[in-house]
Amino acid sequence: MSKQKEFLDEQLERYSRHIILSQVGIKGQAKIAEGKILIAGAGGLGAPAAMYLAAAGVGVLGIVDGDLVELSNLQRQIIHFTPDINKPKVISAKEKIEMINPDVKVVTYKERLFANNIMGIIKDYDFIIDGTDNFPAKFLINDASVMAGKPFSHGGILKFDGQTMTYTPGNACYRCVFKEPPPKNAVPSCSQAGVLGAIAGMLGTIQAAEALKYLIGGGELLINRLLIFNAFNMNFRTVNLKRNPACPVCGNNPSIKKLRDYEQPVCDIKKS
Repeated sequence: MSKQKEFLDEQLERYSRHIILSQVGIKGQAKIAEGKILIAGAGGLGAPAAMYLAAAGVGVLGIVDGDLVELSNLQRQIIHFTPDINKPKVISAKEKIEMINPDVKVVTYKERLFANNIMGIIKDYDFIIDGTDNFPAKFLINDASVMAGKPFSHGGILKFDGQTMTYTPGNACYRCVFKEPPPKNAVPSCSQAGVLGAIAGMLGTIQAAEALKYLIGGGELLINRLLIFNAFNMNFRTVNLKRNPACPVCGNNPSIKKLRDYEQPVCDIKKS
C-alpha cells in the first residue's frame, strides 16, 4: 500500500468499532478497504460470510454462483429473502451487500466453477472463501488456489457438524488432508442428511474472520490446523496438520499439474 486510504467522517463512524481495536486501527481498516475477496457459493456458508465481509468494508467482493434462490435455501442462506425465490443468487446477494454497505464493490459471476474458468476468476482476488457444498468444487478450488498461489478458507457442513481450515502457500492444503474425492454415494448430501441452519452461520462467520485477519495481517489463521465442531453437543476441537511432501498438488513433486473437473455432487464433511 503506497498511500494510506483516507476515510470520510461517515466511514470513520461506520468502521469505528474496528478502528478502536489496537490490532486493526486505521491502517488495518485501510487494508480491509483495499482487499478483494472471492466467495465461491452464495449459499449457507457464503451468505453469512458475504454479509460480515460487506459490513466490515471489504473493498471488492466477488460472488460466484450459478443457482437460483429456492424456498428450501431460506432456512440457512440468510442473505436471501422470501421475495428472492427464483432470482439468481448472485443478484440477490449483491442487492443485500449494497444495502449493508454502499462502499463495497460487488462483482458477480452467474456461473459454476470449472477447470476452464476458475483461473480467470480467481486471479484478481487476494483471498478465496470456499462456500461450496460439493466435493468436485472443493477439490477444484484447492487445486486452482495452490497452482495460482492464492490463500483460501475451506469450509464444510452437514447435520450438526462443521469443519474449516485455511490454506496459504507453503502450508498444508486440502489434498494434504483429503487426497481425493470419496467414492460415489459414500457421503450423503445436505438435501439427503439435513443440516441445522445455524451451523452454516457459525462456520461462515469463522471463514469471514479468517479472511479479515488475512487482509490486516494479524492474528493466527487456521493454517496447518483443521477446526472441527459438533453444535449438537457444542464440542470444538482442532487437529494439527502438516504439509504432505507427497501431496499430489502441493508436494515436492506434484503429479497434478492440470486442473480437472470431478463428478459426484455431494455435501462435504469429515465425520470425527
